[in-house]
Amino acid sequence: MLLVMDVGNSHMVLGLYEGDSLRAHWRIVTTNYKTADELRILLTMLLNQEGVQASEIRGSCISSVVPQFNQALQEVSREAFGIEPTLVEPGTKTGLKLHNENPKEVGADRIVNAVAAREQHTGPLIVIDFGTATTFDYITENSEYKGGIIVPGIQLSADALFEHCAQLPKVELLIPDTVVGRNTVSCIRSGLTYGYADLVDGLVRRISDEMGTDPFVIATGGLATIIAEVASSIDQVDDLLTLKGLKFIHEKNKGKAA
Repeated sequence: MLLVMDVGNSHMVLGLYEGDSLRAHWRIVTTNYKTADELRILLTMLLNQEGVQASEIRGSCISSVVPQFNQALQEVSREAFGIEPTLVEPGTKTGLKLHNENPKEVGADRIVNAVAAREQHTGPLIVIDFGTATTFDYITENSEYKGGIIVPGIQLSADALFEHCAQLPKVELLIPDTVVGRNTVSCIRSGLTYGYADLVDGLVRRISDEMGTDPFVIATGGLATIIAEVASSIDQVDDLLTLKGLKFIHEKNKGKAA
């Protein structure tokens, strides 16, 4: 079995593959103070819930934008599972040609998403990840990663309103019935949903115009489904895109990882 792990600033998403089938997946809150021992206990508990023993894990692939976790996750893979993990980093085989001025700056999660999108679709692509930050990445039909855009994430913006505006409440993100809100909660919801939907549509249009293409647009991340309901430019929502990308990358590197 293959255990894949994506560590983001807010959440860590894990997937357990049995062959080509995703047997289980989990989403847990990221905390910066977890040690290798704590992570070992957590992973063991999750696997035990599925009736899986540590000895059954034959491969591991990790992407992380939280450096504090990297060493601990590598230690767990080696000590608990007895395997050398594939870590998504400069030098890892991905099949992409990075055209960034400094490829080392590109987040591992963005690379993983781009790989998954390319493996599943032909032609030019835009991948939008609604995470702590909302990121846009453009991939050509020749698997060239051209770069992208980073904007503050939806939840991050909502939290900033609550923390810095004394009279504004913290609200659950839902699509309001009308664009023009008639109370404070609906006003905030309208700004976050319709505002970000128009941001998405506008940036997708600008990317398409600049590249002179009509790209297929894939969205992923915790809030992708909500925004896709009101944004007209999103062609597909794939909540498991990152886990798929980690599996693809592991398969490209498994000889090296072994």
